[in-house]
Amino acid sequence: MESYKYLFDLALILLSTKLLGLVTKKFNMPQVVGALLAGVILGPAVLGVMGESSFIKEVAEIGVIVLMFCAGMETDIQELKNSGKASFIIAVAGVLIPIAGGYAVAYFFNRPDMIVSDASGSTFLQNMFIGVILTATSVSITVETLKEIGKLKTSSGNAILGAAIIDDILGIIALTVITSMADPTVNIVVVLLKILGFFAFAVVAGLLFYKFYVMWYEKSGKGMHRHSIVVFVFCLFMSYIAEEYFGVADITGAFIAGLIISCTQKTQYVAAKFDTLSYLLLSPVFFASIGLKVVLPKMDLSLILFAVILTVVAVLTKICGCGLGAKFGKYKGKDCLRIGVGMISRGEVALIVASKGQVVGLMGTNFLGPIVIVVLITTIITPILLKLVYRDAPGESEVSGGFGGNYEELEVYRRGKEG
Repeated sequence: MESYKYLFDLALILLSTKLLGLVTKKFNMPQVVGALLAGVILGPAVLGVMGESSFIKEVAEIGVIVLMFCAGMETDIQELKNSGKASFIIAVAGVLIPIAGGYAVAYFFNRPDMIVSDASGSTFLQNMFIGVILTATSVSITVETLKEIGKLKTSSGNAILGAAIIDDILGIIALTVITSMADPTVNIVVVLLKILGFFAFAVVAGLLFYKFYVMWYEKSGKGMHRHSIVVFVFCLFMSYIAEEYFGVADITGAFIAGLIISCTQKTQYVAAKFDTLSYLLLSPVFFASIGLKVVLPKMDLSLILFAVILTVVAVLTKICGCGLGAKFGKYKGKDCLRIGVGMISRGEVALIVASKGQVVGLMGTNFLGPIVIVVLITTIITPILLKLVYRDAPGESEVSGGFGGNYEELEVYRRGKEG
């Protein structure tokens, strides 16, 4: 008999994320924190009511793709161009300093008299891999929070977006370099060529889409419903190609698709449509799914101490590294802090990197618990800290439209001429 439990799980996620979102809002915290907590509470870490089913996982994947697509559509391309050099510096610092910090912590703990690892790789590579895990940035958490508090289109918001995309690429390179030293089947040259190939493909695909569809559509005056569907198809196409053929994160493909669409007319209408879809279903499922991944294994005193220190280092290395990079990029002091805070969250990205390390024998199973704690804490505190560091920036406000945003302000776009 076919199971319909996924319907119950979905209903439970939507209800709990909304209720806890309202609770966190009462305490002046972003509602995304409530959604994350809902997943943790419902999942194996607390109540164990549900786990991450294949249905939830796939809906969550679509959710993060739509989230980054919307972020691309709402990005000021001129501002992104202006922050391009600074974003690169921020990303480089945000990768090198966490690698050094993670390596230092692992070097102290990863030894027989402290923590006995069951990994098969050399101790040096094991320690370096812990550093590579700390380079991960889950920009989706930051994007949703910035949308909710109305700061996505600020100069610091654009710098975070640009740096996060570059950070992903540098993280892939760092991961490939370390794993290639343990796994001879991984070829760093091929990976680099694939990354360059994807961006070349993105430029060509963007130009063709704009020339053969967008220009025709803007002249024809066809219905907006059909346009929204075609745009979504383009987003999914770019996400699929990025992940399947070039080994680049699907969210990078979605973000670039959004940037391309941001250059077209009626972008705000399309963004409003996707915001509605995201608010009703995709965002709650995605953020809850992160919490559902959390499983807290039993740990001895050494592992608990390792987890605490690694979490502190994970937070400080992103704030200091990305903040220092922003300083070199000529950002002001407050913006440097905002950019550093915006890059803290590790989210599901760190868990994916950690699982890769286990496959190639660079991370012991007993180190997974501390990594989960790092992911959990950095994911929850990032929205809270972002709210605090942007609290004194009233002059930079914009229309809010994220998870829990003010959709009445966007209603004007939904009343346009439908086709």
